[in-house]
Amino acid sequence: MGFRAGFYLTAVIAILLLTRDIFLYSSDAREKAKSTFDPDFGAATTTSPLRCSLSTKCPPDHFAFHIRSGAANVIGPKICFNGKNIMSHVLNNVEPGINIVVVNGENGVVEKFGYLNINAGDPEDILAYLKDIKPAAIVLVASFDDVATKLTDEMREIFVDMGSTLISSLKPRDNWVFAGRAGTKIKSLFEKHAVNNESTNVFEEWPEMVEVGGCFPRTLTEA
Repeated sequence: MGFRAGFYLTAVIAILLLTRDIFLYSSDAREKAKSTFDPDFGAATTTSPLRCSLSTKCPPDHFAFHIRSGAANVIGPKICFNGKNIMSHVLNNVEPGINIVVVNGENGVVEKFGYLNINAGDPEDILAYLKDIKPAAIVLVASFDDVATKLTDEMREIFVDMGSTLISSLKPRDNWVFAGRAGTKIKSLFEKHAVNNESTNVFEEWPEMVEVGGCFPRTLTEA
């Protein structure tokens, strides 16, 4: 009975999350269309519109972002950067493991994005991908299903160098979201972690979904 109830709960959560994502995706599309075809759209204000569902606008030298982890092994994570959804279940470009977006910290251009299968992937390939991230790049990460089974100490240390303080305690089927800057070792203010615990889990064998968002500072270069 407990398993059946948990299954139905997961299904309901999945439907709600998908409905929300589709609505937001449609809203973004309508707003973009209006700004394109209506010459008076936005004429009354000189500030940029809200991005990535944030409640406030980001300063000119910051990028808006929002990251949401997966829900159990049913609904994938979502990563939005600078007003654009880069990865999501709706876009069908997320997979179990570490879903990651790498951004040029100076100009905000997305350099690459993808997923690292920590459960079935090749550890050497995963390590090579992480080592290839350039210093000062902005890195956005969202977990889905499992992110710790084959997460080695060397991989964890790379995330520590990006500013993570929770990666060291990450265990199988924990949920985790993180935004940091590669190679700086500056503690990130954007990180959350939900522990896999049978007594507190929301989705049977998985904990609650976690999310984080805000304004990430641009990498400034000396003139």
